[in-house]
Amino acid sequence: MATKFLSPKLLNTFPSFTRFLNSASTASLAAVAPLNFDEKPEPAAVEKQPTSLKQESITNATLDLNDHQRLFGSIPTLNLLRSSANLGLAANERFVDFGMWIMNSRLMETSLLSDAILKTVKHTFFQHFCAGETTEEAADCVKRIHDKGFRGMLVYAVEHTSNNAGCDRNLEGFLGSVELAKSLPASSVGFVIAKITAICPIGLLKRVSDLLRWQYKDPSFYLPWKLNTLPIFSDSSALYHTLEKPASLSPKEESDLQLAHQRLLKLCQKCVQDNVALTIDAEDTSIQPAIDYFTYSSAIMYNQDDNPIVFGTIQAYLKDAKERLFMTTKTAQSLGIPMGFKLVRGAYMSSESKLASLLGYDSPIHNSIRETHACYNDCASFMLERIADGYGAVILATHNVESGQLAASKACDLGIQKGNQKLEFAQLYGMSEALSFGLRNAGFQVSKYLPYGPVDMVMPYLLRRAEENRGLLSTSSLDRVLMGKELKRRLKKLQFAKSEMASPSSMKIEIGTH
Repeated sequence: MATKFLSPKLLNTFPSFTRFLNSASTASLAAVAPLNFDEKPEPAAVEKQPTSLKQESITNATLDLNDHQRLFGSIPTLNLLRSSANLGLAANERFVDFGMWIMNSRLMETSLLSDAILKTVKHTFFQHFCAGETTEEAADCVKRIHDKGFRGMLVYAVEHTSNNAGCDRNLEGFLGSVELAKSLPASSVGFVIAKITAICPIGLLKRVSDLLRWQYKDPSFYLPWKLNTLPIFSDSSALYHTLEKPASLSPKEESDLQLAHQRLLKLCQKCVQDNVALTIDAEDTSIQPAIDYFTYSSAIMYNQDDNPIVFGTIQAYLKDAKERLFMTTKTAQSLGIPMGFKLVRGAYMSSESKLASLLGYDSPIHNSIRETHACYNDCASFMLERIADGYGAVILATHNVESGQLAASKACDLGIQKGNQKLEFAQLYGMSEALSFGLRNAGFQVSKYLPYGPVDMVMPYLLRRAEENRGLLSTSSLDRVLMGKELKRRLKKLQFAKSEMASPSSMKIEIGTH
């Protein structure tokens, strides 16, 4: 087992470290009590925190999502109209299906048509969901949302890569994101996002995932290239992707794996140098074990002194999500490794279920949306309790209003303070604006997920967003309803002002523009 990248502190405890990781199992969760957002501590159990200008306890975490003027009053009318129109189109499943058919059709092979289509996309959905094509445009977007009280999560929006040359190019893009974050006003950027699929060939990630799964089935299966990591699987994890013992990595594959590790280490070192947190996005279960392996081995090296630089991602729609979060967090905490996580529900529901059904296995996804919500809320509660005890960090990435409200109430009950750098809420740029503004108004740190890059490069991101969020966009009408009310309010105000100006007895008034 390679140890050359370990910190001196971990090298000194290496024997016990290795035994602990190898012996970690679901059985260790037996002592973990079920978590429930409805459970509130006795009033005496919540210490009253001292208040100051920068840090005061969140004493009233009720989210006001009904006052459309307070929520959207700072948004220019033209932007509000554009957002309402884009969300309306995105909520129309027939329109989304038609758009996806066009983008995947041979029409895109005709340069004239392709240019026209991309130009249309750029001025509609791209402008709504993305921060721009260049770092300069992304910087301007960060400054705009920061003026409204939000932070940015910079996402150089590249997806899967199949060769080392592409991985090297993508690494430069991620390093540029860190450099951009460093150049912007302090606290305006909370995180830089990276995809392991962009810096490690996708085929290699599948091979590594197969080998890791087989080692979990057979602990005697030796992987000479494997670095120290945290628990990746639980007893309820889906292992059907690997039904037969996989072949060992070839010398070329081991070399490519080392190159991928070096890319990630270079990115982590840049983040440490510039004090910018790095969040690794999750993918589907066929390659997620390898992604967790990359994430946790890097976290062991770089997360020190209560400062998690490398964050993993937990997808709560997976049946094993809660067990894996508990095991990984408790193992990391016992070893003195501060661990941060981004909690999401998940974005591969249809493909995961189809693959499992094709292979004759139960889906790794929860059987109902209620179970997914419950898992997300339990995971959020668990991490909030760790933060209240002084350990770890969490990004609660959710568009679900109830989860946002429950987490806000839990943070209030635990005495977590405004400005606490270990707690962040997050939503996609262009989505769930009412929830974002409501959380901001309640005193929480809120980030917006800001993908950027050339339109043709970002198209896979937009297509996946449209496909996987179609249910969310079609059923969540809160933003559109509140935006409509705010637009009506402004129209009535304008009509009233005009009628006053037309009245001979009225004095001239000035109409403020939004």
